[in-house]
Amino acid sequence: MEPYFYLLSGENNSFMSKNKKEKKQKKCGTYIGGQAVLEGVTFLGKTCQATAVRAPDGEIQIEAKRISHGKAAVTAKKIPLVRGVVNLFSSLVSGTKTLMRSASVYGDDETEGGKIQKWFAEKLKMNVMDIVTYISVFIGVALAVGLFIVLPNFLIELLKNFFPVLGGTVWEFVLQGVFKLVIFLIYLTLILLLKDIRRLYMYHGAEHKTINAFEHGAELTPENVKSFSRIHDRCGTSFLFIVLIINIVIISLVYWGIGVSSIKNDALQVLAKIGVEIVLLPLIAGVSYEILKFLAKFDNAFVNIFKAPGKLLQKTLTTREPDDEMLEVAIAAFNKTLEMDADENAAETEFITSGILSKMLEETKKKFSAAGIDESDAEWLYSLVLGVKRSELSEDRTVKPSESKRIKQIEKERLTGRPLWYIIGDTEFYDCKIKVDERALIPRPETELLADIVVKSVEDGDKVLDLCTGSGCIAVAVAKACNGRGVSVTASDLSDAAIMLARENANYNSVNISFAVGDMFENVHGRFNIIVCNPPYIPTDEIALIQREVREFEPRVALDGGEDGLDFYRRLASDIKSYLAKDGMLILECGEGQTEAILQIFPKREYAMVLKDLSGVDRFVKIVF
Repeated sequence: MEPYFYLLSGENNSFMSKNKKEKKQKKCGTYIGGQAVLEGVTFLGKTCQATAVRAPDGEIQIEAKRISHGKAAVTAKKIPLVRGVVNLFSSLVSGTKTLMRSASVYGDDETEGGKIQKWFAEKLKMNVMDIVTYISVFIGVALAVGLFIVLPNFLIELLKNFFPVLGGTVWEFVLQGVFKLVIFLIYLTLILLLKDIRRLYMYHGAEHKTINAFEHGAELTPENVKSFSRIHDRCGTSFLFIVLIINIVIISLVYWGIGVSSIKNDALQVLAKIGVEIVLLPLIAGVSYEILKFLAKFDNAFVNIFKAPGKLLQKTLTTREPDDEMLEVAIAAFNKTLEMDADENAAETEFITSGILSKMLEETKKKFSAAGIDESDAEWLYSLVLGVKRSELSEDRTVKPSESKRIKQIEKERLTGRPLWYIIGDTEFYDCKIKVDERALIPRPETELLADIVVKSVEDGDKVLDLCTGSGCIAVAVAKACNGRGVSVTASDLSDAAIMLARENANYNSVNISFAVGDMFENVHGRFNIIVCNPPYIPTDEIALIQREVREFEPRVALDGGEDGLDFYRRLASDIKSYLAKDGMLILECGEGQTEAILQIFPKREYAMVLKDLSGVDRFVKIVF
């Protein structure tokens, strides 16, 4: 992990390309700084931070967040020496959080880490990654203090036991510096044994190549970017090396000046040295940052002497040649950073990771409510994706990344206004699975009651006609429920597209239905014992007032019932007797408040009855002729 250290745009540096030894003069500087993370790269711009990660399924996920700086922080970053300290510690915390966020893309309930995360989610309602972030920062600081402050002092004291003459001489401080350098190099070498670190260094190389390509004015494509150097002046490796050198110089001078070595008690002397080094860390960081910033402005033989060690470390240890897929990830993160810095209205994005069910569901409900969408859609969404009943959503659990991905996809599309069931692609209807899309209306619960009325009215051997069949849900439900009773079902609709969908549903549910395309009874032949119809019944002027998702996405032809909503009932009344068998039955669904008017349209009847829906509204008319 490397800190973010970035310079003002327009500063001119030059690099050697990978394949060409001549210098390439930069065309544009950049203020953007970067860092390699687990299977990805993150970049920090003026107004945002964008991280791109290659997820286990091969897809590039991007998380982009706006960053806000308080007045104190903005002021501090303008003050020499102070800005180095602020950058060091803010980048340490930010870098660790980003590293943890990239790791969370790989969450899996089957791993031990996943089980721990699940326990935190279910028992404590907490995200374990938040805790791990702060623990990691603490361990990182403790490890740095242990390796580069405590251990070198311990080794010096050990050496002084064999060579007492070293005590209080300049060689004591020189050797201490040598020990720090050796420990630093051993540390960088040993962690290369880890596969994940080797891949991290490949992404580090991808980050540098991307910035170098941009600064040289090249189009950011993997083919172009890979020809550029993986070495960069502003790399955190160079900063760490400079920090180490400055540390040696400043600590040696301070030790010498205050006479730490004159303390007779060995234990107190070691503690004093460690205390001095810890106290001086902010000064060391500030001085090192200013030196790195100054050196990056120049490119000449003298300055390159100071840059050379950091570049050598990059070349031999902390960067590796990336593959094309890694370059794609780095380019995606860099482009997103540029986009958000250029457009203050560019949307933030998030990784799709594991999460706590209760918190995720509540967030989705808030989004839906703000968009005027019924919160019950959020419950249906989670219920369907997680494969649990809506009543079981109160039982908290961890939502896996794969489940989160599907939830986010559906949530995003639902927020456009598209009906949930069109997005899902099918719905349960009277023990049948019915495919649904924009070719027909989505079956409603009241229409399921209509199908139930028909099924309970059918006798063995009856012929049933479903007019205005739409998705074919009623015809399919009747055919399936009456299978083996000699019942034949015909379905008709004006829309070719709707009939095509109805055919698909008949095949999907393995039922035999005859289909006719035509306006009402057009192309329908014979007489039927039962004719069922759920016609368009919304008055034309009221369509503009219904829900947006219905008005804008479901077919208007299936909604518009004319000026008063009763046009189709009148057409039924004029032709119905030509298609009903003796004692035949007409079963209708209608709009709220329409039943009395519909009964007046069918005056010549044996008897009629009105049935209510689940809300107690008069919804169905059953007429026998």
